[in-house]
Amino acid sequence: MPLDRRTFLRATAVAGGTTAFSGALWQRAFASGPAQPGPSPYGPLRPADGNGVQLPEGFTSRVVARSLQRVEGTRYTWHPAPDGGACFRDGDGWIYVSNSEVPVVGGVSALRFDASGKVASAYRILNGTTLNCSGGATPWGTWLSCEEHDLGLVHETDPRGQKGAVARPALGRFKHEAAASDPERKVVYLTEDQPDGCFYRFRPRTWGDLSSGTLEVLVGSGTGPVQWAKVPNPEVWLTPTRDQVDGAMRFDGGEGCYYTHGVCYFTTKGDNRVWAYDAAGGRLDIAYDDDLVTTGEAPLHGVDAVTATASGDLYVAEDGDNMEINLITTGGIVTPFLRVVGHDESEITGTAFSPDGSRLYFSSQRGKSGFIAGTDGCTFEVTGPFRR
Repeated sequence: MPLDRRTFLRATAVAGGTTAFSGALWQRAFASGPAQPGPSPYGPLRPADGNGVQLPEGFTSRVVARSLQRVEGTRYTWHPAPDGGACFRDGDGWIYVSNSEVPVVGGVSALRFDASGKVASAYRILNGTTLNCSGGATPWGTWLSCEEHDLGLVHETDPRGQKGAVARPALGRFKHEAAASDPERKVVYLTEDQPDGCFYRFRPRTWGDLSSGTLEVLVGSGTGPVQWAKVPNPEVWLTPTRDQVDGAMRFDGGEGCYYTHGVCYFTTKGDNRVWAYDAAGGRLDIAYDDDLVTTGEAPLHGVDAVTATASGDLYVAEDGDNMEINLITTGGIVTPFLRVVGHDESEITGTAFSPDGSRLYFSSQRGKSGFIAGTDGCTFEVTGPFRR
């Protein structure tokens, strides 16, 4: 990026009024602008462990599943190209679900863990879909699996595999990436993986029932106050959803999306940004941009999946670069949390915390080989003293 544009971005970000955000966490973390590099609250990364993962002191990793291999202790074969994921309580254990971003046979698999953390079972919860990229958990305990193609659908699935999956066309047909539920405003936010994509929200007629409602698109010209406008034809169209509303704000490759503490954070890969939509205040701002780093070298590149702890720390995964998950603290510091070594042609996907916040799950979608079909994918678990 030319220096003059970088300087302009830095000036406008700092002058853009980030303190106007209503969320206390946002005010404390980003009052002086987007996140800046700094020391990790967990300390530096140690040498790679036996799984090729560099972690801070006190953290350990294990591999819980490998693509096209049986999950240990089960007869289930894990899917290729593991992508978006989330965790759900299940009795005294929990379930981790994972999309498969391959064409034609995509779908979703699940791992069930008992109270000790041992894999108790593995199974399929969605079949017959294509390019299932990311998605999002709902407050009523379902997983929204998003198809990433021009006529993609959102499929609502049961993590326990007891109920059949249901397509939800009311959430729009477009190149879906991720979803995040906002229980306070009773809406679901949606990202679109297009270079001129949009940011959407779905207002169901009845909260907890996604069969009908109104799809809206964010309207604005940049950071600051924004509005929402109804998308006229979200399900059947000749004009794509992103082109149906004049003034719809454009985002360069929408990726991960996560709602916490009154703010919906989402990432865009084309400009390497983490955005923050303050839902209560109706404002949009930038939580991180590598071109807005003013102190030291920017540690986070290729932004993709995003999740958060209950305390408000963000964990942002990289697509490529040096295969890190970076932490953005509630104090406005961005710093590497882990690095996967030897997976140079892969990307980190499916970041999600266990319900108690003690374990972080993620995948290397293409593994060490980097084969595009994702047949060398690898799903990890990290355990340690996370700030909860």
